[in-house]
Amino acid sequence: MRKVFYISDGTAITAEILGHAVLSQFDIDFEQITIPFVETIAKATEVAQQINDGFYDSKPPLVFHSIVDEGIREVIDNCNGISYDFLNTFVAPLEQQLGAKAAPKAHRTHGIANEAYSARIDAINYSLDNDDGISLKHLDNAEIILVGVSRCGKTPSSLYLAMQFGIATANYPFICEDMENLKLPKELKNNKHKIFGLTIDPFRLHEIRTQRRADSKYASLRQCRAEVKEVEMLYRRERIPFIDTTKHSVEEITAKILDISGLKRQMF
Repeated sequence: MRKVFYISDGTAITAEILGHAVLSQFDIDFEQITIPFVETIAKATEVAQQINDGFYDSKPPLVFHSIVDEGIREVIDNCNGISYDFLNTFVAPLEQQLGAKAAPKAHRTHGIANEAYSARIDAINYSLDNDDGISLKHLDNAEIILVGVSRCGKTPSSLYLAMQFGIATANYPFICEDMENLKLPKELKNNKHKIFGLTIDPFRLHEIRTQRRADSKYASLRQCRAEVKEVEMLYRRERIPFIDTTKHSVEEITAKILDISGLKRQMF
C-alpha cells in the first residue's frame, strides 16, 4: 500500500486526472487523498504535515500537484513526500518553445470565468431535458442522438458527453413494445445524420436488467436476445453507426463515439 496525495490551489481535478492516468499503469494498491483549494501558506503547512504523517512501512507518500502559487508550491515541495509538479514540468519547456512567459492564475482551468463554461452547463441541461426519449421536440438542437435498447449505456454516455465535452446529447430508447415493427420515429428520421447506436451483449444486458427487475419478461435472456437482434438489424438497415458497449467504460464509449462521429472534442 502506498499513500498518494492530489493537491491544488484550485479544484485538484487536473492533478487527479493526470495522477490517475500515471498510477493506472501500476498494479499496486494506493490510498488516494485529494486536497483542493490549498490557497494559503497556513493551509499548505497543514497539508505538508499530513503528507509527512502519511508514510507506510517507511515508504514516503507520492504527491501529485498542480499548484500555481509559488509560495504554496514551495511548502508542498519541501515536505517529506515524493513530489511531482505537473505545471512546472510542462510550463518551463513550453515557455522556451513558445517564446512567451506564462501568466499563472489559480482556477483558470476549471473556473467559471472559462468562456466555455456556459456552453457546458447548457449542454448538461439539454441532455437532462432530452434523456430517455422524454421529449422529441428539440432534437434539432442536439449535436448527437444516442439510441439503443433499455440499459445499454445511453444515459451515462449522454451525460458524460455533455459534462466532459460540452456536447448537447439526446438519447432515445427502443422498448419491448417497439420490437414487432421496429422503425425510427419521424422525429428521429428527420435527424438521422445525428443518430449513433449503442448495442450490448444480450447476456450482459440480462444481468443488468435482472438487478433492476428480476424474474420479469423485461429481464429474461430471451427478451434481451430478441431486442438486441432487432435493434442491430435496424442499425444495419438504416446505416446507423453503432458500437458494442459490453466491455467498455463510459470514458471509452464516449471516446469511440467522438472518434467515429467526427464530433469536435472540447475540453473544460
